[in-house]
Amino acid sequence: MARKKQFDYFGKLEQMAQYSAESAQLLLDLIREYSTEKFSDKSEEIHRLEGHGDRISKEIMTELYDAFITPIDREDIVMITNHLDDILDELNATTYLFENLLVYTIRPNTDKFLQLVVTATADVVQATKEFAKFKHSKALKGYIEQVNKTESEADKLYSSLVKDLFANEKDPIEIIKWRDIYNHLEKITDACEAAADIIEGLVIKNS
Repeated sequence: MARKKQFDYFGKLEQMAQYSAESAQLLLDLIREYSTEKFSDKSEEIHRLEGHGDRISKEIMTELYDAFITPIDREDIVMITNHLDDILDELNATTYLFENLLVYTIRPNTDKFLQLVVTATADVVQATKEFAKFKHSKALKGYIEQVNKTESEADKLYSSLVKDLFANEKDPIEIIKWRDIYNHLEKITDACEAAADIIEGLVIKNS
């Protein structure tokens, strides 16, 4: 009887992170060439990637339910899976905002904020990849530090954009729209930092 192929938990986690990085880049591209007519069609790819991430999350949970041996503690795998899923969920929710709030024009520096999101998600991918070999990785710490640095930059940009919004925007509806969008963009970088911090904690725990 053929032996069941060993489940690649780390590979699945990396794939979830990769979906987030792809979604972030897609959203940045949509914002840089913003068009309400094209946005709904192209944003479907982001929604599709979020669905792929959900399926991987469920696959991991199903495997954990029956697994006899896991590379690290089950609860640790659940924790990092949930945090990576949070990033995808926030990206997906932010994408829906541009559609549901009927955004017609993009405010200055929105692309700059999204570039930080792209950077953070890309570094989460690298951190997740290095996590698979955390006992020997020399690069993991640097990626985690970079995610934290990017999140700090995003916090500063968030404060600047919100101040500008309330100081210069006269339309109260636009203020409500963009405050919500900025809040969600910040949540994405917060989720990236949370995932990176969890990885760092698990490395310390398992070293």
